[in-house]
Amino acid sequence: MSLLRSVRSETTKITSTRLWWVLALIMVGYVALCAGGLGAIFGGLGTNTNGPVLPDAQIPLLIYSFATSVGYVFPVLFGALAVTSEFRFQSLTPTFLAIPRRGVVLTGKLITLFLAGAGFGVLALLASMGAGAAVLAGFGIDPLLGDPDTWAFVGRSLLAMALWAAIGVGLGTLVPSQVAAIVIVLAFTQFVEPLLRLGSTITDWSAQIGQFLPGSASDALVGSSIYTAMSGTGGVALEWWQGGLVLAAIAAVTTLIGFATSWRRDVS
Repeated sequence: MSLLRSVRSETTKITSTRLWWVLALIMVGYVALCAGGLGAIFGGLGTNTNGPVLPDAQIPLLIYSFATSVGYVFPVLFGALAVTSEFRFQSLTPTFLAIPRRGVVLTGKLITLFLAGAGFGVLALLASMGAGAAVLAGFGIDPLLGDPDTWAFVGRSLLAMALWAAIGVGLGTLVPSQVAAIVIVLAFTQFVEPLLRLGSTITDWSAQIGQFLPGSASDALVGSSIYTAMSGTGGVALEWWQGGLVLAAIAAVTTLIGFATSWRRDVS
């Protein structure tokens, strides 16, 4: 009962502010722009040039994968902000008074944000598949919306976005400073990890290590990625379930360390 009450409480917290829909709105616009734009580029290259091009059968999932390959930043940021705002505004104090078991509170928050991340995934996929399929169909490329592999991709993408939100919760628990958490998320996702992934392609042994980076694990879970396709690193990759386990492990480790440190401190 305490866990259910905690989940209801966390749901009320995240839906009673503008943060979730502001991030969701930006994400949808960003993903739709990327998917539609790259769909037009790939469609044009596939029909108007004689140079080497991607096979039509590979293009749709690459376009749809923008939902996770660029959209994942938003659920992880949302998860981190959902936790750090509690520290910033000291709203944890009345929460802990109502539900004294801090582990239950954190578990409730993790479950709620996991589901919220899946919700972000639904919106991101609607944007990427809606814009991407429309553009591809305009160029005469089958969007493969009736293909079972496409819907398996959708399911894995939803799981990936949910896990990214859980990672955000872990990060926010580990780094309670809201400014620091935002800087870490943006710096790592936009600069540090892309450089690490690029550097990992230099040698075989570095590629074996690079496949365990969070973004690489996410791409492996989803099964398709514009980054992997353009960088030519598809030869070394985890299985989809291994990618999911890596993301889940990152979420679990950061959350447990955060629980053992900042979450147990006096917040009053």
